[in-house]
Amino acid sequence: MTNVNTRRFTADLLNDPYFIGFDNLINKMSKSAQGQPNYPPYNIVKKDENTYELQLAIAGFSFDDLSVEVKDGVLSVTGNKAEEDTIYEYIHKGISARAFIRTFTLSDTVVVNGADLKDGILIVALENVIPEEKKPRKIDIGRSKETLLKG
Repeated sequence: MTNVNTRRFTADLLNDPYFIGFDNLINKMSKSAQGQPNYPPYNIVKKDENTYELQLAIAGFSFDDLSVEVKDGVLSVTGNKAEEDTIYEYIHKGISARAFIRTFTLSDTVVVNGADLKDGILIVALENVIPEEKKPRKIDIGRSKETLLKG
């Protein structure tokens, strides 16, 4: 069984004692989740400890129809399919290629390393780059910063 975190980010989490100092993040997450469309469908794949792939199913779109942008910690994927003059008369047209904007809120440490389109799937490469000062470290007990500076 796959372990998937299904906990919702809502303003109610502001009263949760396990989320101290996360006010801005929780507000940002709850705002970005409201009214989010469900097209196109997507997967988020964890490749290893620090790399991920965002996979969007966008059959019928070409490189020129797509835009991937990161601004203020929000990844936006936009698709605008140009209207085609077709010689076909469709009896049923079930493959959707409608315009879309899909946004994803990124952690401060997540960077976008690139994007590619293959077999109708847009793949966006993401990496969690943790700065040295944010990596786990052992803290000596009983020695304050002032004591350490004096020697």
